[in-house]
Amino acid sequence: MNEPAALAPKPLSLHLVLAVLLVVYIFNFLDRQIVNILAEPIRSDLGLSDTQIGLMTGIAFAAFYTFLGIPIARYADRPSTNRVGLIAGALVIWSGMTALCGQAQNFVQLLLARIGVGVGEAGCSPAAHSLIADLAPPEKRASALAIYALGIPIGTLLGMLIGGLLADSYGWRAAFVVVGLPGILLAGAVMLLIRDPRRAAALGAATAVQPRTLSNREALREILSSRAYVLLVAAGSAAAFLSYGKATWTTIFFQRTHGLSAGETGFWFGIWGGVAAIVGTFAGGWLADRYGKVNRQHVLTAPAVGFALAVPLAIASYVMTDWRWALALLMIPTLLNSLYYGPCFSSAQGLVKPEARAMASAVLLFSQNLIGLGLGPLFFGMLSDWIKPVAGDESVRWVLYGAALIGFVPAFFFWRASLRLNEELDRKGP
Repeated sequence: MNEPAALAPKPLSLHLVLAVLLVVYIFNFLDRQIVNILAEPIRSDLGLSDTQIGLMTGIAFAAFYTFLGIPIARYADRPSTNRVGLIAGALVIWSGMTALCGQAQNFVQLLLARIGVGVGEAGCSPAAHSLIADLAPPEKRASALAIYALGIPIGTLLGMLIGGLLADSYGWRAAFVVVGLPGILLAGAVMLLIRDPRRAAALGAATAVQPRTLSNREALREILSSRAYVLLVAAGSAAAFLSYGKATWTTIFFQRTHGLSAGETGFWFGIWGGVAAIVGTFAGGWLADRYGKVNRQHVLTAPAVGFALAVPLAIASYVMTDWRWALALLMIPTLLNSLYYGPCFSSAQGLVKPEARAMASAVLLFSQNLIGLGLGPLFFGMLSDWIKPVAGDESVRWVLYGAALIGFVPAFFFWRASLRLNEELDRKGP
């Protein structure tokens, strides 16, 4: 399959787009994940149960994020759509709703504000993935998407640090306002700094042939016809279930079981966990591009091996009674579990036509966030409430033992998907 000439890679443009989108994605995850470090202070202030915490941190955000993601992706895939404007508008919505979380006086109000954050953030990643895939040559696509994905650990790290410190000093309400409002200013910078290359090409060449917009049925048929893509969806969903579930309850674990404050947890777990995730995310993209050149099956080798190796190490970290040893040991599985983003999404982009790329990302994100973000924190919270009469305050520790074992599931599906990459990428082309 030949890339449209209007979308030919432009290295300088790619660097600028990556830099701007990385900052946007940092704010995306800062606003999304700050609620994890604030969950325990919110629970104490509003008198919430662990199940309500799971609802507030997970399904309230994920349900609207996932279901809106697909129609927004179809809009992003239209040749006439300004994907940069779409991302900037989404940024304004989710930033404003994050600030409103700090005004909530009860569980229902907080739930509605979190839904608003999900509505806004649905417009970011499908359009961003499509932009990056249009600009990055196939042999650099995993690294490019991994650089964008650095927004996940950096945003989470900043959320832990800023959220924890502000919660200790000024309360959880102030934390939401402080991290939410700057995103509205960032949206203006996005519009000034980058342009959608697809629209720029159309305006600059009246005779340019634009790709035909696929119908919804054609786009779904395109992405679901790939068995490798379906396996990637299964792998990514299991990885997200593990990642989001553990992210919420590991921070609560260090506060409830090890006795750290929100600020202490945000500082220590945020810094070390964030550094480990940053290294893992970047390394995952680099390894995929480096060894994928030799054999494209190896694009997914690091995620498959990483998730499997992380299982015993994660369990060992939760066994520790000294929080320092627990934190130090947990950094290794954190790194290993972060290897998958670039390889997973670059493979998905290569398995479909360019005019279905936003849709491919949206369906993958739909499954990841509905199953992972939506059900992970909620499931682990319900499980904690269920075993609390027996385990007491150690209920979260026992829940995390089970969460660690889930790591074998994404390892299996990444391995199975890797076996099909050579055949299917050859058939689809770049």
